Amino acid sequence: MDAPHYVAARVQRALAEDERTVELGIRVDVRGDKIFLRGRVSAPERRLLIEDVAREAAPGLSVHNEITLVEVREPGEEEPL
Repeated sequence: MDAPHYVAARVQRALAEDERTVELGIRVDVRGDKIFLRGRVSAPERRLLIEDVAREAAPGLSVHNEITLVEVREPGEEEPL
């Protein structure tokens, strides 16, 4: 098995280059046979796509998706105080 930093780099490259994700803002940590995905996205579907791409880039490893969802507001929408 590749060293953890090589696996993390391979997953991050896949997230950046895969046309389904094109994602640079996700942190990938590898510990043993586990991959941890951390970051923020605006849609649950995006969160699942990122997990799928990570699984494909590192088959055989367990993916723990810790990506959180953030609410995206329309420009100009007032924030209640």
